[in-house]
Amino acid sequence: MNKGFHRRERRARREFFFFSAISACSAVIISLTLAALFFIAPTLAQGNEPTDDEVNAIAKQLYCPVCENTPLDVCPTQACTQWRATIKEKLALGWNEQQIKDYFVQQYGMRVLAAPPAQGFTIFVWILPPIAFLAGAAVLAYYLRSLRHPAPAPAAAPPSTKSTAPESDDEYAKRLEAELNKRR
Repeated sequence: MNKGFHRRERRARREFFFFSAISACSAVIISLTLAALFFIAPTLAQGNEPTDDEVNAIAKQLYCPVCENTPLDVCPTQACTQWRATIKEKLALGWNEQQIKDYFVQQYGMRVLAAPPAQGFTIFVWILPPIAFLAGAAVLAYYLRSLRHPAPAPAAAPPSTKSTAPESDDEYAKRLEAELNKRR
């Protein structure tokens, strides 16, 4: 009777561990499925709706038409809110970044661009600063080199045998020399 009891007990343990393993695997599979649905469903529901990050990436490259020198992505005016909505609409329609910028340039002129294009007269905006920097660096290098190697002093005239004091045409200097000679 003892043998039969032990066999049934072992069999019950094996069944318990088997069903426990199956339930653990089932729980993991169900959890992974729910997690996947939780993360994938919002993405699928989103569709072609552009994100705020995509809108702001383009808005950073445009300036507000109302506020002076304020990027569109940080401007709180109603006009900028409408512009950002327009950018979002154009992105939803499939327009690319350059097409959207061209649209705003056509509507409001070149002043809406944060960085002017490197063509025509605006090429000077791109060329002049590096040239000015290089010219300034050259002048600074020349100045520092002149400090390091000073110009040679002019050769001194040979000493005269008459007097140790140099002759001067200035009346003040003559009087000063006379006073100094009196005190010696």
